[in-house]
Parts: sequence; C-alpha cells; structure tokens
Amino acid sequence: MMSSDPVQMLIDAGAFPDNSFPPNSRYHGAAIGRLKRSADDPGVAYVLRRFIPQARDIGIAGEHIVNAGERPDTLASATLGDPELYWRIADANVVTDPLELTDTPGERVQIPRPNGL
Repeated sequence: MMSSDPVQMLIDAGAFPDNSFPPNSRYHGAAIGRLKRSADDPGVAYVLRRFIPQARDIGIAGEHIVNAGERPDTLASATLGDPELYWRIADANVVTDPLELTDTPGERVQIPRPNGL
C-alpha cells in the first residue's frame, strides 16, 4: 500500500534524506533501515546500529579531572563548546553510559580533539 502522506512520499522518492539528525548528533550520517511487515508495507524507518569507534582512532586533545556535580553535558559544553557532544567524550573513553564519565569526582576523562580526529 502506498503512503498517502506527502512528506513520506517525498522521503520515499529520495527528495529528502531519511537521516535528518543534526551534525552534532551521534546518529548524523548513520544508515537508516526500514522495517517492512509485508511486501506492500511501506515500512517504518529506524536507525541501524552505530558502532563505537576504536579508541585508537579518536584523537585526544587532553584530560579533564572530574569535579563534583559535573554532568556529561556540562563537561562537553566546557571542553567541546556544545553540550550535545557529550557522546564524543563517551566514545573517547569507551563508555556506553555517558553518566559514567562524571559519576566519580577525581576521575580522569579523555577529551577528544574538536574535529574528532
């Protein structure tokens, strides 16, 4: 069955990209899959699995010693200039739960280079 939603029709036709995540999102540029339950089902778009880069492939600008009360977003804002880039710090420290970055005051956290390389 063909979608009657004009925006979805444009997306399906390739006029708009399926991936509209902003450049500071960890999912920017991630591949989009489509779950179809039958041959005539237009499907539901979903983000395919994102693999965390290898630590050796992430350039490190320096270290930060965690202060009491810091959060991943405040750390990213202070060191990378954008609170939504907390995921880059998590990737550089091979952490899947960003809250682990700042849950222990005095812990050393690797800060990636601004361009990530």
